[in-house]
Amino acid sequence: MSEENITINNQLIIETSPQIKSTQTTAKIMWTVVIALLPAGVWGVFVFGFKSLIVLLVTIAASVVTEYMLNLVFKRKTLFDGSAVLTGLLIGFNMPPSVPLFIPVIASVFAIAIVKWSFGGLGGNWMNPALAGRVFVFFSWTSGMNSWKTPSALSTMPDALSTATPLGLFKTGMIDYTGGTVSTSDFLQNTGYTVSAFAESVSGFFQQSLGVVLKPLNIDLFVGNSSGCIGEVSALLLLLGAAILLYKKIITWHIPVAYLGSFALLTWIFGGIPYEFGYFSGEIWFNLFSGGLILGAFYMATDMVTSPITGKGMIYFGIGVGFLTFLLRFFGSLPEGVSLAIILMNIFVPLIDRYIKPKVFGKANKKGVVK
Repeated sequence: MSEENITINNQLIIETSPQIKSTQTTAKIMWTVVIALLPAGVWGVFVFGFKSLIVLLVTIAASVVTEYMLNLVFKRKTLFDGSAVLTGLLIGFNMPPSVPLFIPVIASVFAIAIVKWSFGGLGGNWMNPALAGRVFVFFSWTSGMNSWKTPSALSTMPDALSTATPLGLFKTGMIDYTGGTVSTSDFLQNTGYTVSAFAESVSGFFQQSLGVVLKPLNIDLFVGNSSGCIGEVSALLLLLGAAILLYKKIITWHIPVAYLGSFALLTWIFGGIPYEFGYFSGEIWFNLFSGGLILGAFYMATDMVTSPITGKGMIYFGIGVGFLTFLLRFFGSLPEGVSLAIILMNIFVPLIDRYIKPKVFGKANKKGVVK
């Protein structure tokens, strides 16, 4: 209990929780996350071109306008807390660079109006609004959500391919990447997909100088020289932003570590089975750096509103998301499973919070001993 609760007019005043004060505000948290995402967003615009910037601006504008209109209707003043900007930015990050602009607009309106405000606004929604908007338009306009653009570093590829992401090719078995290495010539001959000269040079340096074998494709995926959604391609820059959030204590390690750890373990043990390589042959690094896994693990699964409140609950939540992502990626019909996995686990958050609670001090145990 805070001191001011006791000394007001010499009377004992009891206030409702929380009674621990913090300098953090909703606006500070939201804008810090926006800043942490900016490097990955700038990179997405750099490798995919000006259209990517238009997509990001459209999603942010649509989210903010929708938020503004609903503030007018419900007579609230939450427009400048940064939540609408963050939602719009995350939706843009989850859009293909060549997506028709009406799709991100609908995704943003759906996320703010239906998922966020229909449940009471910020803090009342049961699933992540940005993910909900992305999933809604993905199943409504699947072809538009699968029009990929070649990154600038891979200039030998066509300008746009419908199934050109490494994860999509891996899912269809066009890249036989689970059991061994794949050379540049194999990509060009079998799929038209290649790796960058930068990745080839870095791989050669590590092998010749240090004797360490790094697959060029994994290097491209880590840096961000690959096809994919605008904000998900650079694992390096997303991890840099995540480090800022961890340092600022906006997120904790529990969900990302449990999520990525469980997914990596399941991938290693069972990931080779769909491709007839047997147990303990799954390609871990390729699957960690491809698709929206890093973006989902650090920026979406950690959403304060839709994730458990205890550390232990977060770990269970992260393991559940990791399991579902593995299941959807390797045994589902779609190449990606991050968005659906997080939304499905959002459903179980109230149940997790109900049965996994922090220790209550001052409560007698079964033997009558007060602890």
